[in-house]
Amino acid sequence: MKHFTDKVAAITGAGSGMGRSLAIRLAREGCHLALADRNPASLADTAQLAQAAAPHVVGAPLRITTRVLDVADRAAMFEWAAATALEHERVNLVFNNAGVALSSTIDGMEYADLEWIVGINFWGVVHGTKAFLPYLKSSGEGHIVNTSSVFGLFSQPGMSGYNATKFAVRGFTESLRQELDLMKCGVSATCVHPGGIRTNIAQASRIAQNMVGFMVENEQQGKDDFEKFFITSADDAARVILDGVRKNRRRVLIGRDARAADWLARTLPAAYQALVVMQTRRLKRVAEKRARRAAQLDGKRA
Repeated sequence: MKHFTDKVAAITGAGSGMGRSLAIRLAREGCHLALADRNPASLADTAQLAQAAAPHVVGAPLRITTRVLDVADRAAMFEWAAATALEHERVNLVFNNAGVALSSTIDGMEYADLEWIVGINFWGVVHGTKAFLPYLKSSGEGHIVNTSSVFGLFSQPGMSGYNATKFAVRGFTESLRQELDLMKCGVSATCVHPGGIRTNIAQASRIAQNMVGFMVENEQQGKDDFEKFFITSADDAARVILDGVRKNRRRVLIGRDARAADWLARTLPAAYQALVVMQTRRLKRVAEKRARRAAQLDGKRA
């Protein structure tokens, strides 16, 4: 797929971050949009921004539809796919982009939290792929873009649930791409591995209480520290993703941190874990020192 003009793209997690940036960039190229998100207000904002970004074409305005839904809800996803195909008459692109983050030790993890992140990060991708694939095949030219993560390339402590879902998306999408290659049905697939992207995923993440005192000072500080590693803008990420679709890439790495992590995991496939532990210990000592300093200042003020 070399261009997106007059194509139809469905995007989950379109209310903010990479989903919003993808919608705006696609709209600029004259691509019709079916946008989905759990937040109705942010979803409406994205639709307005995309409509404003669209080129003005007399008699053929850009068609943008929206749907408030939870990607973990299989029935809702299939109903949305059918409605999108009916409203737009076809579907060419699907961006399974919605995702959440969870920080917890394994022994202290609640099953409800694990089921929550698996439902969105993994099952959301599966539902989006299976629901839209028949319509992509019938369009004669389609592409599925599934968002994994840099943590689908290597693991780190305190993120087992997140790592598990992102590794799963990677395996699922790589297998899907091979099947589509064998089918020669006009549909392809790309797995995206973003590094730190400046979105609201950190502030919206869940940090379990068992992480406090183990790897973070407190819940908010943990979110703020996580956010410091976000070095790439959502717009830059969207640009790289769409370029990957045009070039039919199997894997798209976003950001120098993702490229470094990929190199590390391939060069030291087992030994990298010890390096991660060493770095985590160093960061933990820095956080503890900062906490002691804050406590001393509070004591002086008192």
